[in-house]
Amino acid sequence: MTDIVYLNGKFMPLEDARIPVLDRGFIFGDGVYEVVPVYSRRAFRLAEHLTRLQNSLDGIRLANPMSDAEWTRLVTEIIARNDDGGKNADQSIYFQITRGVAKRDHAFPKGVAPTVFMMSNPLTTPPPEQVEHGVAAITAADFRWLKCDVKSTSLLGNCLARQLAVDVGAVETIMFRDGNLTEASASNVFVVKNGVLLAPPKDNLVLPGITYDVVLEIARTREFEVEVRAISETETRNADEIWVTSSTKEVLAVTTLDGKPVGDGTPGPLFRRMHAIYQDFKRDVMRA
Repeated sequence: MTDIVYLNGKFMPLEDARIPVLDRGFIFGDGVYEVVPVYSRRAFRLAEHLTRLQNSLDGIRLANPMSDAEWTRLVTEIIARNDDGGKNADQSIYFQITRGVAKRDHAFPKGVAPTVFMMSNPLTTPPPEQVEHGVAAITAADFRWLKCDVKSTSLLGNCLARQLAVDVGAVETIMFRDGNLTEASASNVFVVKNGVLLAPPKDNLVLPGITYDVVLEIARTREFEVEVRAISETETRNADEIWVTSSTKEVLAVTTLDGKPVGDGTPGPLFRRMHAIYQDFKRDVMRA
């Protein structure tokens, strides 16, 4: 089946999609993006994703080119066009908006139409062996910019951090800034210590993850003890459990950090409980 994408008002095969080289997304990374998980052909928490998209657009002073209703219609249509008779019922919808095509100049151009692109990819989740045994992560200083809450297409810092993990066969790079935990290169991070689930606050230094919100909601409704606060690097390194979360990783245990075991080096009891509840939530709510 040919992948069908959306570009500036038209659906087309992926191989036919083209943008001019002077697009500011290409020249400057001047744009934002969203990723929406789809379960059984249903976009999960699309309203929350569109709110986050609006916040990102506001953060770079770019007008939203569509209403929420128009975005919803496009997401629904691209899901259907890439469904392949039910073989792709679970998808990951990626869309981005750039400031458009203009002569290269750092200042924002006037009267330029934004570039709008959308595509679908298969939604892949962690294999059973990663869930059962956990994964390795490394650490690094968080050297990215100070607007990490904006879901910007300028992801070079995240790419560099992620490659550090790839270079040593790890799954993620967990980052610290000014002595505190921020997030990982492509995930939010949770820490468990003495039976308490700790989460960094959502501020300008972390991406406000939708899965982060789901995990906290589940934890509070299932009477986990939860604290949302600054988490020091020392606390993180001495944690009983570390989790990374995202729409593709769902909830995944980190069992080694910089080559040293986290806790006893196996996924901990709170992780196993959370993972089981998350799978029930996916079945009963995400696929409802």
